[in-house]
Amino acid sequence: MTKKNELAEFQAHSQEICELYLDGQPYDRQRVVNEARFCLAQSAEAMLEAGKRLIVLKEHEGHGEFIQIVENQLGMNYSIAHKMATAAAKFLSPKLQGKGKQLLTLGKTKLYELMVEDDDDLAALADGGTVAGLELDDIERMSTRELRKALRDARADATAKDQVIADKNSKLDELATKQKKIKPAEPDEESKQIRMEASDLCFQGEALIRGQVSEALMAVQFHGMNHSLDVTEWLAGQLNQMDEALNHVREQLGIFRTQEGAEWEQAGGGA
Repeated sequence: MTKKNELAEFQAHSQEICELYLDGQPYDRQRVVNEARFCLAQSAEAMLEAGKRLIVLKEHEGHGEFIQIVENQLGMNYSIAHKMATAAAKFLSPKLQGKGKQLLTLGKTKLYELMVEDDDDLAALADGGTVAGLELDDIERMSTRELRKALRDARADATAKDQVIADKNSKLDELATKQKKIKPAEPDEESKQIRMEASDLCFQGEALIRGQVSEALMAVQFHGMNHSLDVTEWLAGQLNQMDEALNHVREQLGIFRTQEGAEWEQAGGGA
């Protein structure tokens, strides 16, 4: 590519960036720096405006020159500038057009925390929905630290649930494969084989709960006690999820726990 073509390509790119982030105004470094400096002292909305200017500066200046402008002329840390530019690109994206006013009421630091959420989820939040089970009013009342923890916990829960589903599907596939390999047998023999497979899975689930799951939850409780953190509600939520899973199986089978069954268990009965 010739220098003439390179210049034409750069000019076209510059015009595209200015149209998108400067409402078509031509690029002027000092003017953009001054506008960004002004925006830095303003509200969350102005923070996004500053982020737009930082995007323009980054697209027009070399990497080293951009860092020099950010640190020396704007008095900013580069990581903060990068975060602001990312927030501008995020919250001014087409999917969030018309949603900005609702989200901007949350302030700069909470917007930073929400940057990792999907655009569709943020649009739903602005329209009265939830993110991580939190409505807009809930987020407004929370501190930034509380919001960060809630989002982190929600992501951890989602990851854990996905892993449980993946493990469950893997076990079911393994069981189905084993069943296909079983030679045709009499109904009684076939029933015995199926029950053995199911019993093995039940034993593994019980062992996991009594062992690793119990130890993990006790570790959370112990850590909370040592650091004066109230984790009771979180622990109750985890136990409720496991209870709900077992109740779901009971509902599918139409077999519910009875008083006689409880007494039988206490007496040490077994299959």
